[in-house]
Order: sequence, then structure tokens, then C-alpha cells
Amino acid sequence: MDMLLTGRVVLVTGGSRGIGRAVVEGLVAEGARVAFCARGEDGVRAAEAEIRANGADVVGTAVDVADSAAVASWVEASAQHFGQVDAVVANVSALAIGPGEENWRNSFQVDLMHTVALVEAALPHLERSDAASVTAISSVSGREIDFADGSYGVMKAALVHYVSGLAYDLASRGVRANAVSPGNVYFDGGVWQQTEQGSPDFFADILAMNPTGRMGTPEETAYAVVSLVSPRASRISGTNLVVDGALTKGVQL
Repeated sequence: MDMLLTGRVVLVTGGSRGIGRAVVEGLVAEGARVAFCARGEDGVRAAEAEIRANGADVVGTAVDVADSAAVASWVEASAQHFGQVDAVVANVSALAIGPGEENWRNSFQVDLMHTVALVEAALPHLERSDAASVTAISSVSGREIDFADGSYGVMKAALVHYVSGLAYDLASRGVRANAVSPGNVYFDGGVWQQTEQGSPDFFADILAMNPTGRMGTPEETAYAVVSLVSPRASRISGTNLVVDGALTKGVQL
């Protein structure tokens, strides 16, 4: 099925690795042009070169998304480079799990406020698109109480609430908004690989909770994101799409 993304311009935060990298690759595979950012310059340059090697129209930029002004500048530079913005995907997380004021501040500034900054900067451009959308990567930890309750879970829940409000407020302006909530996602260099190496007993306990017998892949989450970004999802707005292999047990009404 043609996802109708050829020539569309999508901005992705945290696009150099993991879920974000898979989202970028999934979008360009469908013909989209993509600007992505991440904090590490070396990782951005490497990802940009690797993705461009396949002929993709992609631009990577090193940005600290905790800096709202830097996010806004990146959005404007990307819009000028491509001439338009059709969709944004907010993917960065501080992964600040555990007690302490610093974790609360980091989760608030990175997980929640970078999403707000991204949307506010992109909105004037999105309103000129005939297929505009906002997608935020939340987590199943925002849906139920688990080991990541506290700052991480609270901010992930706040993202879903924020996106739901956007969907309602922006519907008349032609902008859709949705959240994607993945469960455990395993990839090289990711938090679960680090956990497997550093805390194997805890990793085994978490893995045992997955009824599929495995954790998810970045590509599996990216499929959900690309599907929601697609103009074919024109009637889907205000949803929280859970991508967890039946990990969570709560009924989403």
C-alpha cells in the first residue's frame, strides 16, 4: 500500500539511534524527506551518512532538545531547507528513572517540554500542510504503574494527555495528533541491552513479563509511527497506539 508520503517533509527528534532511527528509515523508505536531530554530533553525522548512502533525502543536526530555543531554531532551519513541514515526531526521552528532583526536572524538560517546543515551533508550518500531524512517543509506563513510575511514568502519561488536547484543539485547523506507547524495546546500545549486561537478574524478570517471549524492535514501533504519520490515517487523531506485544494488561477504553 502506498502510504502517500512521497515528497512529504517530516521532522524527527532523537533520530540517530533506536526507535527514532527506525522511524527516520521507515519514513524515507516511503519517499518522505526527513530532518532529524539528536544530541551527539558524532552519532548524527554517522546516521546521516548511513541513511543518505541509500539515496534518502535526509538532514541530521546536533540539537540539545532541553533547550527550547535550539529546538525552535532547528525547526525553522529545517523548514527553510525543505520549504515545508508536514509532520513532526517527538521521540527524545531523558530516561530519567528513579527518585530525586533532578530526574523530575530532566523528565519534565526533555520528555514533555521538548515536545511542546517542537509543536509550537512547527505549528505555523503544519497549518499550511494538507496532511499535517504530530506524533509523540510515550510509553506503556505512562499507562500503568511499573518499575518506571515517578518522573518517567508521569511525564509519559502527560504526553498522552497533551497530545489528546492537541488533537481536539487543532482538528479544525487540519492538524492531527497521536501518541505511540511502546513497551520494552531492545536494540544495540539501548537501555535494555545495558540492563542485560549490568543487571541480568532484573533483565530476566522484565523479559519474563513479555507474553511474546521477547522484547520489541525499533522497527516494530516505527511501523506504528509511520502509519500514523501517513495521510491515509486522516481520520485517526487523539489516539494512544500501544505497541507492546500484549505486555500491559489494562483495558484501554
